[in-house]
Amino acid sequence: MEVLLGIVGKDFVLTAADRTCSRSIVVMKQGEDKSRDLNKNTIMLYTGEAGDTVQFAEYVQRNIQLYGIRNGVPLSPSAAASFTRRELAESLRSRNPYQVNLLIAGTDPTSGVPELHWLDYLGSSVKLNFAAHGYASYFTMSTMDRYWKEGLTVEEAKALLRKCIAELKVRFIANLPEFTVKIVDKDGIHETSL
Repeated sequence: MEVLLGIVGKDFVLTAADRTCSRSIVVMKQGEDKSRDLNKNTIMLYTGEAGDTVQFAEYVQRNIQLYGIRNGVPLSPSAAASFTRRELAESLRSRNPYQVNLLIAGTDPTSGVPELHWLDYLGSSVKLNFAAHGYASYFTMSTMDRYWKEGLTVEEAKALLRKCIAELKVRFIANLPEFTVKIVDKDGIHETSL
C-alpha cells in the first residue's frame, strides 16, 4: 500500500513518497523517508519488502557514491538507472532476489536535462515523463496522463501532484496522511511542501 510518484518538469523532477511503513494490514511506522540521495543531482525512491528496500537502497547509494569518488565524475540519472537495473536483474537470478520497486529521478550533470526512470523488481527499466509505483498507479496515472504537458513549471507540477494526492484520498481505501515531496534540479535536491 505504498506510493511513489514522479513528474518531470521543464528543468526539474518533482517526486513524492508516502511516509507510512506498513505490512499487510498493519501500519508499523509513520514518518519514514523512502528516498536516498545517490549524488548531488540524483535521487532514488524505493518501495517493497521492508528489509530488502533499505538494504538495496543503501547498497546502490554507496556504490554510486564510490564510483563518483573513484572517477571524479558523478553518474548521470541514466547511468545510475542502468547500474541499478543490472543489480536488480542479477539479484533476480539468485536464491534471494530483492523485492524492490524504484523511481530514479535527477538532472544530467552536464546538460541539466531532467530524467525520471521507473524500475520494478523484475529488472525492467523505463524512462518516463511521469510515473507511479504501488496501488497509487491505478488512481494517479490517468490524472497525470490528462494534465501532464511538456515544460511544466514548478507550480504546475505541484498542482498536478496535489490533484493526484487528492484522488488517492477520495478513491484509495488506505489512509496515507503524509508525503515527502522533493524537487531535483541543477542546483541539487530540495525538500518542499505542497
